[in-house]
Amino acid sequence: MAVAIVGTLDTKGTEVAYLRDLLREAGMATLVIDAGSLGTPGIDADVTREQVFTAAGTSLKSVQKGADRGQAVTWAAEGAAKIVKRLHEEGQIQGVLGLGGSAGTTIGTAAMRVLPYGVPKVMVSTLASGQVRHYVGVRDICMIHSVTDICGLNRFTRKILANAAAAMVGMVQSKPITMNEEKPLIAATMFGVTTPCVEFARKPMEEGGFEVLVFHATGTGGRTMEAMIADGLIAGVLDITTTELADELVGGILSAGRDRLTAAAIRGVPQVISLGALDMVNLGPVDSVPKKFEGRRFYQHNANVTLMRTTPEENDRLGKEIAEKASAARGPTAILMPLKGVSAIDADGGPFWWPEADAALFQSIRNWVGPSVKLLEVDRHINDPAVAQIAAETLLAMIRLISH
Repeated sequence: MAVAIVGTLDTKGTEVAYLRDLLREAGMATLVIDAGSLGTPGIDADVTREQVFTAAGTSLKSVQKGADRGQAVTWAAEGAAKIVKRLHEEGQIQGVLGLGGSAGTTIGTAAMRVLPYGVPKVMVSTLASGQVRHYVGVRDICMIHSVTDICGLNRFTRKILANAAAAMVGMVQSKPITMNEEKPLIAATMFGVTTPCVEFARKPMEEGGFEVLVFHATGTGGRTMEAMIADGLIAGVLDITTTELADELVGGILSAGRDRLTAAAIRGVPQVISLGALDMVNLGPVDSVPKKFEGRRFYQHNANVTLMRTTPEENDRLGKEIAEKASAARGPTAILMPLKGVSAIDADGGPFWWPEADAALFQSIRNWVGPSVKLLEVDRHINDPAVAQIAAETLLAMIRLISH
């Protein structure tokens, strides 16, 4: 099998050739995919640009005639992704290496995102030191900052590209990790302020023969979990920490999007939903907090994260959203309400202790939840071991019920 190298050979031919030769010197087979559309390719490709655009449902001639660079990049990304997916399914490639600026990164990462988790994916990009969320998505893509623009070979680009090639060689040639695939997977969500609950709940799940994947509820974590559930990889969900819903509603920096808390419902995957960290909205450093939030209750989590307490009105809306999404589920679903606080700082005497705000959340759920959802009210704090035990036992019972 080969390593696929995705690049625009009209502008990055020299650099792609350098990567290709480094991989070959290390004993790796290569397969160069040309995603360019304008100038003359600097080197020969194993998969030509004509083939890439044909895979996207158009033609190189049409793309060049249109002279729309943005559309050309969109088509190149679509074509490269389809070709890479097919090559992997046919067993022809075992990793993907890309390089480029905004266009090359868009194309290269599109080809990487269609591959399964664990397949080596390395992208050398001029954008890697900035916001890369929309390039990486929910996949395990390794982004390497090119430092300088990728425009010819010099003392910096040679070394950085060589490091990228070495990283790919190391990934491909490393000893395979034994996957414990016979154990069904449980997805759980966690924040620092709900860690004890998830840690307590994880143990009985593992003792019950499950492997637990814990997702940090930072927006990307929730989106990744939803994607894995949608892909059919998850047998049950311990959604302890639904805080990303608050960021989406209020305007925080850790939103997982409007589709959060929907995949398990659609697929009928058993789920226990709790209210972890719904007392907070995540914002940036203090001096970046929008003026519209002046007068709100804040807590400085660290230099880069400022937490803002959710209000009774916001919690009322969050309760309705959770109840409605849970009630639409096709599979067994429970909502677990810890009545003594939903995070480590939402406890009697804590900085976010606001019983009226929590009460609005709880009552909204009671008002809107459907009869198909099991409502579990526990007069304990979310990090009390009893809450974790109830969550784990409830999910295990649900899974056993549908498996018989």
